[in-house]
Amino acid sequence: MKKYVFLLLITFASTPLLAKPLKIATTFTIFADMAKQVGGKHVEVVSITKPGADIHNYQPTPKDIVKLQGADLILWHGLNLELWFDKFYRNVSSIPKVSLTKGIVPLSIDGGAYHDKPNPHAWMSSDNATIYINSIVEALTALAPHHAEDFQGNAQRYEQQIKSAMAGFKKQLAQIPADQRWLVSSEGAFSYLAAELGLKELFIWPINADAQGSPKQIKHVIDQVRANKIGAVFSESTVSDKPAKQVAREANSRYAGVLYVDSLSGPKGPVPNYLSLLTVTTQTIIDGLNKGSQDRSGDETLGASMGASKGASKGASKGIVQ
Repeated sequence: MKKYVFLLLITFASTPLLAKPLKIATTFTIFADMAKQVGGKHVEVVSITKPGADIHNYQPTPKDIVKLQGADLILWHGLNLELWFDKFYRNVSSIPKVSLTKGIVPLSIDGGAYHDKPNPHAWMSSDNATIYINSIVEALTALAPHHAEDFQGNAQRYEQQIKSAMAGFKKQLAQIPADQRWLVSSEGAFSYLAAELGLKELFIWPINADAQGSPKQIKHVIDQVRANKIGAVFSESTVSDKPAKQVAREANSRYAGVLYVDSLSGPKGPVPNYLSLLTVTTQTIIDGLNKGSQDRSGDETLGASMGASKGASKGASKGIVQ
């Protein structure tokens, strides 16, 4: 019996002090999912913002402060994404924070009040996803080095899933005519994805923190869609789809659906995790471009047919006169 008790004492003494999961807080749902994927069973994750929320102009509440009680770490983005975070953090400054954008090479915002400032939506690139994931591994390992091997293994599997998914999409896009490879959206939140997929980009407003859908912005995009005979226009899940639908309608284009960028959906929604956000959004773009290309091809065929028909009718009429 004494020997059994002694062995139990040794077992407890050798068990790491952090036997319970780390409590990790994040500023938005995408980082929350990434942290869950990397941390696995060793973490409990809470997101300050809820699914479907606009991350740029979020208004924190006292409940958000309560939500962070007992947190071991806050993972946040920066690059002008969470305009509210610095003020909010004063209420929870005893909790360490880590920005995950170290190593990210930001693209610049084009136009508006935030012109030339960093475009914060870097997670829409699979290459940048790897940087975020590795930063999470580093942050979690600093808190729980005894789980480092698990964190690293989870991260490697996760990165491979993301890379494999995006490789398949690039093959699909190669089948779309080059002149139809445009990504037209409400917010300029897809610069990183457009660059990775080789798409030309056009948007109604640069960033949600700026003015959204002014008559001048809408007219500019309508003119560009018409001039370039672009077949598809998209909007995002966290903003009104009315400006995008107006552009599509007045430019004789196709409104091709909703894209996801700033937030995940709920568990039963279309994008409950980051990987599905990337895959659903990219597949929606490809499907929209394919249908838009078919629309444009059909319009041109119809136009040529009508032109030939008019020419034949005109010739026939001349023959009768003669």
